[in-house]
Amino acid sequence: MVNMDLYNQTETVNELLARYGVKFGIYKDQTFKEQLFPFDTIPRIITNQEFLYLEKGLKQRVLALNYFINDIYSEKKIVKDNVVPEEFVYASSGYLPRCEGVCPPKGIYAHISGIDLVQGKDGEWYILEDNLRVPSGASYPMIAREFCRRSSPKTFKKHHIDDNRNYADMLRKTMDYVNTGGHTVILTPGRYNAAYFEHSYLAEKTGAHLVTGSELTVENDHLYYIDYTGKKEPVGAVYRRISDEYLDPMSFNEESVIGIPHIYDIFRKGNVALLNAPGNGVADDKGIYYFVPKMIRYYLDEEPVLKNAPTYVPYYKDDMAYVLEHFDNLVLKDVAEAGGYGVVFGNSMSKEQKADFIQLLKKEPRRFIAQEVIDFVDIDIFDEGKVVPRKADLRAFVLMADEPMVWRSGLTRFSRNPKSFIVNSSQGGGFKDTWVLSQ
Repeated sequence: MVNMDLYNQTETVNELLARYGVKFGIYKDQTFKEQLFPFDTIPRIITNQEFLYLEKGLKQRVLALNYFINDIYSEKKIVKDNVVPEEFVYASSGYLPRCEGVCPPKGIYAHISGIDLVQGKDGEWYILEDNLRVPSGASYPMIAREFCRRSSPKTFKKHHIDDNRNYADMLRKTMDYVNTGGHTVILTPGRYNAAYFEHSYLAEKTGAHLVTGSELTVENDHLYYIDYTGKKEPVGAVYRRISDEYLDPMSFNEESVIGIPHIYDIFRKGNVALLNAPGNGVADDKGIYYFVPKMIRYYLDEEPVLKNAPTYVPYYKDDMAYVLEHFDNLVLKDVAEAGGYGVVFGNSMSKEQKADFIQLLKKEPRRFIAQEVIDFVDIDIFDEGKVVPRKADLRAFVLMADEPMVWRSGLTRFSRNPKSFIVNSSQGGGFKDTWVLSQ
């Protein structure tokens, strides 16, 4: 579908991405390293009809997840009705007891969600993960599309593709919807954060102030931004790109030097909106993932549109028996890990490793889930001048204001290793644009 003109601009686009500092950072061996996120100009193409199906399922899922978080920190009906075991809620690293009884502005907990999907070779789409804490990645297809347009304008004149430049408008609408009165800011840990490029890019595109914790202060139960002249301006919404534990040293990790003292106190009083709301990590725990289809039925009285990958929770006796019997055919995931870490394939272990892992699994069954290995579709990429197939997933972005909004684009990540199913940037993967065809 795409003409060779865009293909031939691969090097040009990647040079532009490097010049503009489109990088991600990783900590390895206690050292911070930045590296480019390799871009491939062959787009992933999703038809309009197929995307409408995805959109319906994604809206449904994020609505149910928001209902779940609200319920968990209030009446806990889903636990009382034995739909989700309390052990899975209170043992989750994302559950924060300090959030009990706290309702964020407009009752929204997950304002920006990054939902990871794969398409099986059977054509079915499967949800792999729900990322609700501080999901990143929208900036990469935004700026890559901009450079592709610049490098090959005739490609975009020729093909009918939904414009993805509206993400900034969607994000601004989301932030404004819950703003309690004042400026909107994007809170970054600083230059050495892995996603700092995205923080600065989204601030530029939305017109929000990009700030660090030292530029915000709480006074008289309100939050203020200190500008370069020392003047204090009121803040009504904070799109925070730091984890819960570092947000407020007075309420969470007292050793945090990047948070804002007492910001959680004024959040509890409804005097500032925090996006995403603290405590929402209880719903993106990989163990809780297992129960999302049940949440959809429970809260919405609907059948799930999109399927989970076939998943087993060793916490349950029958599931443990299945996992032990089919160990070599499953992928095991540590529920507390992210970024492709803590993922092991049963068939990749030695006899000794398998024995050690099974012993750990029996000792800590809540810590792991097991999934069938989905043979998901291969997508063409350029590799050393040749077109070759590689595994790829899709991170779809769902934003919540007065209703859920699904961005008609997304981040397609691919593995550069022909033998690997792991596509994360931290594991050496690349990314490509996602084209949603217009009607």
